[in-house]
Amino acid sequence: MLSQGYVVVATDPGLGTNGIHPYLIGESAGRAVLDSVRAARDFANSGASNRFAVWGHSEGGHAALYTGELAARYAPDLKLVGVAAAAPATYLVDLFEDDAATEQDLIAMALLSWSRLLNVSPATIVEPAVMPAFNATARGCLTSIAQFQTIENNEKALQTERFFKSDPSKMEPWKGIMVHNSPGQAPAGAPVFIAQGTADTTVDPPVTKRFAKALCAQGVPVMFVELPGVSHIFAARDSAPTAIRWMNDRFRGAPAPSVCQR
Repeated sequence: MLSQGYVVVATDPGLGTNGIHPYLIGESAGRAVLDSVRAARDFANSGASNRFAVWGHSEGGHAALYTGELAARYAPDLKLVGVAAAAPATYLVDLFEDDAATEQDLIAMALLSWSRLLNVSPATIVEPAVMPAFNATARGCLTSIAQFQTIENNEKALQTERFFKSDPSKMEPWKGIMVHNSPGQAPAGAPVFIAQGTADTTVDPPVTKRFAKALCAQGVPVMFVELPGVSHIFAARDSAPTAIRWMNDRFRGAPAPSVCQR
């Protein structure tokens, strides 16, 4: 992207600062991205204009979708030309149910985020016996092999012991928090590009397809790219060339392609 003349800015909202990372908090993520675009424009001689596209993967895809929904309200000084997301987190209730048996690390991180930022105790839903493993897993990072191995070890207790007192996706206030932080409840803000691997076991492909169809029903131009045999971790890498071409076209004002049937 740099070689094509883009100004590129990225944000990890809340990481490296005091307090709990606001994981899967849509408003926080979208505002952080928009603030990063404003920050890029403030650098002397950056060459950045007020026109931008947003692109993210997984949690970043969730952030990208929320950026589109918040842009007009939160940053009317900016002009969003397109929203691109690879294997994004969308309908959190559905994804929570799908991942309950396999992605305890991500579930623990989300529950800790929601509990601390929204003043709900995780003890209302997490079994006392696994609270130490829950806290260790939820506070972990995934930026190195060593950290990943630590997370894996902490997560084993959540896999072998009873994790929840009851299903959070069916119990308030947890279900309400998931619904509130699921994108698609406001206008998308721009044409949308979505890439999804068929071998993804973290973000269920049918959930992503259903989200894309909902955008179509709202009248949003949607470019949906299916990646045969691609797992969650490689969805962004394998869709990057197509996503960048799509963004190039949005910047030059070409009509947005759409898989939506009129």
